[in-house]
Amino acid sequence: MIIRGNRIKITPLSMEDAQSMRSWGTHETVLLRDYNFPYEGDREIKKWFRYKTFTIFNKYFGVHNEEGILVGYLGIKNKDFFRRSSFFGIVFDPNHLGKGYGTESLEIFLPYYFNEMKMKTLYLEVAEFNKRAIHLYEKFGFVTFEYYTDLFPVEGIDRSHPEIMASKSYFVFKDEKIYNYIYKMKLTKKRFRGKEGQVKGMIRE
Repeated sequence: MIIRGNRIKITPLSMEDAQSMRSWGTHETVLLRDYNFPYEGDREIKKWFRYKTFTIFNKYFGVHNEEGILVGYLGIKNKDFFRRSSFFGIVFDPNHLGKGYGTESLEIFLPYYFNEMKMKTLYLEVAEFNKRAIHLYEKFGFVTFEYYTDLFPVEGIDRSHPEIMASKSYFVFKDEKIYNYIYKMKLTKKRFRGKEGQVKGMIRE
């Protein structure tokens, strides 16, 4: 199965895709450090890939650009077959941010999710400080319906770190731990259709 856009194609995530992620760049900002691909060795990467793909409740896809380079991956997890819902995640190589690949990925993946997979609702969670991602999701009709704090996933960061202090309105400090505010968002098939006029088609091979 291949979902094609103007500049990208989305295919089921492969072990080869996972192996190529070791050459990805890194987020220099501590706020996004948790999104860096952390593995170098073959054994670790194989373990990560199997963890991501071993269950029918998760499904992951690689995003490839015009040159066939893996620039990101996206996936759904915790699939609820009865409610026809799941949670969405998307990660891109920092070397390829700002090129519009994220927008195009959603443009072609969401019709596949709602039409081909026959799903009704897509959920996601995003840190409040990640304004760029929030803007993208809102563009496609995602709405926030919960707002809460969660433990900041980057371990060993002191609360006095300059980037944390510069963004301290997005954080809560308690008992030597750092928590950040999270938006829980959702998009329904009905709302997506309403925003787009009609769900775009999918090219499948």
